[in-house]
Amino acid sequence: MRIMAFDYGTKRVGMAVTDPLQLIATALETVHAKDVQDYVKAYVAREDVEVFVVGMPRQLDGSDSESAQHVKGFVRSLRSAFPAIPVETIDERFTSKIASASIAQSGMTKKKRQDKSLIDSVSAVIILQSYLERRDFHR
Repeated sequence: MRIMAFDYGTKRVGMAVTDPLQLIATALETVHAKDVQDYVKAYVAREDVEVFVVGMPRQLDGSDSESAQHVKGFVRSLRSAFPAIPVETIDERFTSKIASASIAQSGMTKKKRQDKSLIDSVSAVIILQSYLERRDFHR
């Protein structure tokens, strides 16, 4: 069974998924926020997903950021649409900065590095990797 992660934004949602053994996180697509439910429905119809992981934006002091209310609404909609799949959240404070830095070091062209959908999908991979590391640490 796979684990699916989301970097939710009001415009775009970056997504990543593990392999069936839950060892490797791979970027899926970045889709428009209004299309994410349909995308996930089609995906879970093809693949077994054990858990959804959603990055929760926080302030430096750990409190919710302004965009956290949108993410909480997204979490509620996932729980409603997919009641059999648990939804967990994970702190995503620095994922966009880490994603931008790793993309910058990748040797891609400047135009490709500035592609916000690429940053969103890489952010989702980072969210998923940090979830896997935290889970493995607590096992």
